[in-house]
Amino acid sequence: MVAVPAGTVTLSDRRTGRRWPVEVGPCHMAAHPVTQAWYAEVTGHRPGTVQGDLLPVESVSWWDAVRFCNALSRRAGLTPAYHLRPEAGTAEWDARADGYRLPTEAEWEHACRAGSTGPRYGPLDEIAWYRGNSAERIHPVGGKRPNAWGLYDMLGNVWNWCWDLYDPEVYGTYRVLRGGGWSDEHWSCRASVRRRSHPTFRIDDVGFRVARSVAA
Repeated sequence: MVAVPAGTVTLSDRRTGRRWPVEVGPCHMAAHPVTQAWYAEVTGHRPGTVQGDLLPVESVSWWDAVRFCNALSRRAGLTPAYHLRPEAGTAEWDARADGYRLPTEAEWEHACRAGSTGPRYGPLDEIAWYRGNSAERIHPVGGKRPNAWGLYDMLGNVWNWCWDLYDPEVYGTYRVLRGGGWSDEHWSCRASVRRRSHPTFRIDDVGFRVARSVAA
């Protein structure tokens, strides 16, 4: 886990043209996406279209990701962050809990940028696996240069599920995805790009990373 300092990030949405500033508190975030080995160790399951311990786990839904967070918290003796009722389609985040959780999209973008202001935190070929250099396949985590705060694969390789609803008035329960993946063109691998999907959706270029709140 890497310490991410507090700060302010301006989120934007190309569909609506809206921009809005968000103040972000300090948190800890995993240095790389959850791997297949880590996911299997915690859950006993190993989803994925290609097998490899150090490959990012993929073909996991948003619900799979938040269940993993709770299971990891219990395993570590921490208070789970989420109260989940999948049968009702509801999930509540207990912000007082010290357990693992998904980053908010503001936390994710703030952590991705790591103090940078451009579309990316470095030259794309040096920091990300995307369509132009991935040979149309997923790659082990940590194979590209990290950002200034020591976070790997913030762009490319797999999209990251975030906690947030995308736009509930228009898209209902759809959740936010960030970061771009191994099969995406270069324009999708930028710090500001937002994507959305249903929380039950699973595909071979979507994974996640975990975060933890910093005690007040």
